[in-house]
Amino acid sequence: MPPFRPRSDVPKAEVRAEAARLRALFEERGALAVDPDILLPAEVLLDLYGEDIRARAYVTTDPERGEMMLRPDFTVPVVQSHMSNGAEPARYTYAGEVFRKQEDMPERANEYIQVGYEVFDGSDPAGADAEVFALFSGALAGHGLHAATGDIGILKAAVAGLRTTERRRAALLRHIWRPRRFRALMSRFSEAGKALREQNLARVRANLGEAEAPFIGLRTQTEIDARIRALEEDAAEPPISGAEIGLLDDILSLKETLPHVLSALRDIAVDLPAISEAVSRLDRRCQALSRRGVDVDHLDFEASYGRTSMEYYDGFVFGFYAEGRPDLPPVATGGRYDALTSVLGQGRSIPAVGGVIRPGLMLSLKGEA
Repeated sequence: MPPFRPRSDVPKAEVRAEAARLRALFEERGALAVDPDILLPAEVLLDLYGEDIRARAYVTTDPERGEMMLRPDFTVPVVQSHMSNGAEPARYTYAGEVFRKQEDMPERANEYIQVGYEVFDGSDPAGADAEVFALFSGALAGHGLHAATGDIGILKAAVAGLRTTERRRAALLRHIWRPRRFRALMSRFSEAGKALREQNLARVRANLGEAEAPFIGLRTQTEIDARIRALEEDAAEPPISGAEIGLLDDILSLKETLPHVLSALRDIAVDLPAISEAVSRLDRRCQALSRRGVDVDHLDFEASYGRTSMEYYDGFVFGFYAEGRPDLPPVATGGRYDALTSVLGQGRSIPAVGGVIRPGLMLSLKGEA
């Protein structure tokens, strides 16, 4: 089949009508329609987005309300509202504009409509994952889209189980969503990176710790001393073993259909038991998807999928794409964000999962050949 070619002239009225249709579909599934503000307080919310979204947010200053931003996403304000006022279990839907700068890809829209569905339910997380994915799959049927899935939780579990220092594990976990930085840290903490760690320490000592030039800059001497001590301690630590680095590489390279990935992960879990529970969660999700009618035997899974999107995803992630069109953004994305509810819940948390669809892209692709 020839690749789809998106139309760029879809009238906004048609996009709004399609958004209303999708929201009505989600309401039929028991979701409560909500309408978060377009102008949101920036101070708290910006810290919850990844670097990519923070850099692309439209931020302004209100003389009474302080720093504000145009809504770049619905999930964070919906979670914030639910954790303040919502009862559980709960399902929400919404439709409206989001705003993101597109300096690196000016051909993409900086204002577009999203429709979403969010589930707050701790009784059966695997079932909730399957519910959201199957609902989206059905809503997008007939548009020639390819589904991709992943699970950030597996990589997080693998890092948490490494036999190394807490500082190194924390650094790797912090940079899971920045693949190049993550790979550089893996290399630095390995046996091959020992010389690099020593060189880095010597350079910092020379430039910061032993410099005779006047003290200039934003860092205090205390901060500089702490940085040097941290580098000294790290240089003295044994490297992460080659075997564990190899297991991380094996996980990151997984890209197959879901049953094949499950089999491979079970083998890896023999040598890296820390991922066993995450693999069991993946197995339960696979079974739940199958019960929902999803063809899991042909469902693609990529262990690295989702690592360049929202940093609040910490488990199941998915996306729907127009095949052969890497220049287009995904038509739909989603995932699990349990940790986000904990951050916004002030000590209270609940398993949560959801996703968004771009109806404008749906219409631009539909029927175009």
